[in-house]
Amino acid sequence: MPVVCAAGTLPWRRRRGHLQVALVHRPRYDDWAWAKGKLDPGEIFPVAATRETHEETGLEVRLGRPLPSSTYRMRDRCGEPVVKDVRYWCAEVVGGRGLLEHEIDEVAWLGAEDARRRLTYRRDLDQLEALVEADAARTLTTWPLALVRHAKAHPRSRWTGEDSLRPLDERGLRQADELVPLLRAFGVERVVSSPSVRAAGTVSPFVQSTGTRLRLKPGLSEEGYAEDPTRAVHHLERLLERGTPAALVSHGPVLPDLVTALLARVDGPRRQRTLARAVLQDHPEDGMAKGEVLVCHVVGTGADARVVAAERHHPEDRA
Repeated sequence: MPVVCAAGTLPWRRRRGHLQVALVHRPRYDDWAWAKGKLDPGEIFPVAATRETHEETGLEVRLGRPLPSSTYRMRDRCGEPVVKDVRYWCAEVVGGRGLLEHEIDEVAWLGAEDARRRLTYRRDLDQLEALVEADAARTLTTWPLALVRHAKAHPRSRWTGEDSLRPLDERGLRQADELVPLLRAFGVERVVSSPSVRAAGTVSPFVQSTGTRLRLKPGLSEEGYAEDPTRAVHHLERLLERGTPAALVSHGPVLPDLVTALLARVDGPRRQRTLARAVLQDHPEDGMAKGEVLVCHVVGTGADARVVAAERHHPEDRA
């Protein structure tokens, strides 16, 4: 059965100390649900989630921790049966005027109990309950720390110059361009990278399009890691101390130590810990693909920084 991929968000805020979430009303179906929509061709789930939220609510959002997915059967516009796979994130509003220009005629900000009663579909309760659980555990307000493996580069066997100067190949350049909306979706504001051309080139399109400063750290390079393996973790810890939404770009041999350091910081309710650990523990098993992003959602800073959720985004996991 064909699978229709979609993505959406649960925008949340506080009013007078009370949690509220945003629901949308579609007059065509006369239903209340979460802002969501189908992936465009070649689009990745988190990017679709922010785009669809803006189109349906007029609000610009930054993605937070992931929420349970929803998979169900339905019929497409031609009446054919399909499976719909919808992935969701918590989201905080960072801009937008809230103008409704598409298929939505109303956006309602409701408390959790009112939202439970207003939602049309029982399947949408899973995302609400997970968000409320995170709020109760004080793990809803997070900041993202993204580990990025450099995009695909020209092979070592065909490169005669210094390895640190080996550039991205055509596919790697495409992967670098595709990282721009993904890192934007999570609101990345600070970027540190290995100075190797293939690593810095992976985030060059992002820093150029956003005006973000690119900070080059020799300790994140393969050569720097071979000389002193502790320097890479030091750069990671500096980001944890700062607490600014960040991306760190490095290499296959360096990343396992960084993942191990983050794994030691996993915390939260048991179910959340289990999910986060499963994502991070997958890394030593198969490593990260070139151009892949591992996003850790962090609560707190410095010694108190805790990883409460994690997700991986493979460069080929697209519509």
